[in-house]
Amino acid sequence: MTLLPLPAFDDNYIWMLHDGHQALVVDPGDEEPVLQALQAQGLQLRAILVTHHHADHVGGVEALRAATGAAVYGPAGETMPEPLQRMSDGDTLDLLGLHFTVIDVPGHTAGHIAWYCGPREAAAHSGDQPLLFCGDTLFSGGCGRLFEGTPAQMLASLDRLAALPGATRVCCAHEYTLGNLRFARAVEPDNAALQAYSRHCEALRARQQPTLPSTIAIERDINPFLRSRQPAVVRAMQARAAAADEVSVFATLREWKNQFK
Repeated sequence: MTLLPLPAFDDNYIWMLHDGHQALVVDPGDEEPVLQALQAQGLQLRAILVTHHHADHVGGVEALRAATGAAVYGPAGETMPEPLQRMSDGDTLDLLGLHFTVIDVPGHTAGHIAWYCGPREAAAHSGDQPLLFCGDTLFSGGCGRLFEGTPAQMLASLDRLAALPGATRVCCAHEYTLGNLRFARAVEPDNAALQAYSRHCEALRARQQPTLPSTIAIERDINPFLRSRQPAVVRAMQARAAAADEVSVFATLREWKNQFK
């Protein structure tokens, strides 16, 4: 099974999985990169998975469905291009010999979901590493803005993702990594793992290569939004605001990132 990030717009990735014959894609905001990849590799599009309703994630769904007949699967609680099969927490889906489980991750939007392919199911096809398609909930070094959800919801959602196996490949939907890591270094300037990962990602981007996928293990070590209970992060937030509990610490962290230049 081959995993490909298809660049779209300025900084989106549309994720494609294929076995050399059939493919699925995640969050196709634009149909053209998908159609080009299908044609170039002689693939049939079997399914479209969607994480949330924003246009840069669903804009290509209708054109792809019309061109390929692919089935569409998306969140139960959001406005989606119809028709589709609506999925919610704990629902499962078998595609291309892989077994996906839906995880509800509200925060960026109210009904955001993630698609997780666990280690046993991923092993035979994807180098023994689980896969997580998390849309705009978790980024490498960051997390999504809170457009519809609350800090408490996003913290709980990120806790669920952080609890996945460390080898899980994090397939998020934007190439925001370098900007996120600049902010992370401002939060935790003494984090050696963060400094090393920043150098690694800067080298990748200098070669015009994606920084993604990351892994859950890496994100636990370097991502301030998964580290908001770490003493160094708590102290940094308390120096900025009267952050008395873990939710207010997280909210202060997210608000700082919103304003960070």
